[in-house]
Amino acid sequence: MIETECLIIGSGPAGYTAAIYASRANLKPMMYQGMEPGGQLMTTNEVENFPGYPHGIQGPEMMKELYDQAARFDSDIRPGLITEVDFSSGKPPYICKNEKGESISAQTIIISTGATAKWLGIPSEQRLNGSGVSACAVCDGFFYKGQEVAIVGAGDSACEEALYLSKLCTTVHMFIRKGEMRASKIMQDRVLRTPNIKVYWNTETDEILGEKVVEAVRIKNNLDGSTQEIPITGFFVAIGHTPQSKIFSQYIETDADGYVKVVPGTTKTNVEGVFACGDVMDRNYRQAVTAAGTGCMAALEAERYLSHKN
Repeated sequence: MIETECLIIGSGPAGYTAAIYASRANLKPMMYQGMEPGGQLMTTNEVENFPGYPHGIQGPEMMKELYDQAARFDSDIRPGLITEVDFSSGKPPYICKNEKGESISAQTIIISTGATAKWLGIPSEQRLNGSGVSACAVCDGFFYKGQEVAIVGAGDSACEEALYLSKLCTTVHMFIRKGEMRASKIMQDRVLRTPNIKVYWNTETDEILGEKVVEAVRIKNNLDGSTQEIPITGFFVAIGHTPQSKIFSQYIETDADGYVKVVPGTTKTNVEGVFACGDVMDRNYRQAVTAAGTGCMAALEAERYLSHKN
């Protein structure tokens, strides 16, 4: 049996920040990095909106620096997965298992497993990811200032991102798969009233065009089968995210989309001694800086929980 006062499940800005704060509080945290060590930022070319990097930084480089900072304070950072958790007792210690079948006994647990962007599933989308294709307009929209871009999606998030892009870009081409949006009426009205957002109904993305960077998009009308090519430099996918919470769902309360529910203003879950931070519990912002902030909160709350318990 491996024992730890604080087990951090997942990495990324939230997990690494939690490790930094937990280590400095002498909790000797143990982290399992998960399937994608560093999270979504490992596929992000430029990060220009994280404080402290006036000239921007590459996503993987930033994650390496956060990793190094956590390791400097003797965080026990391990590659691999936590594949099983048991919170049935309702009180620590909780027993978890990694992919090797080893058991870990933890007095507190910090969940920082993140969320994965949903993609359309076309080959050019992944090939040009980071070279004009993005799943975050707030993160990357600035790079397309004064240019034409396209966005796919029909919900509130897609409308919000289209409106955000409309303030930066000359034209935003918005592709809706059906003849109506899922978004709330007020968000639809805002989009339809914005002069430089051009909405295409009953439209699907056939292919994103360009060898090394996005140059255009070919769309298809799913009613009459006609196709059209539109010159663009940025292509944004806003069809939602999947929070990586399935392993905890038997015990941890989540919303209808799988985001972990926390006590407002905290990172506390419904299970004593278990905290959640980053994109797995944040459906609204999903930014590196907010993830890091909640990672800090989770570590501080874990330390206070243990102090009170002891």
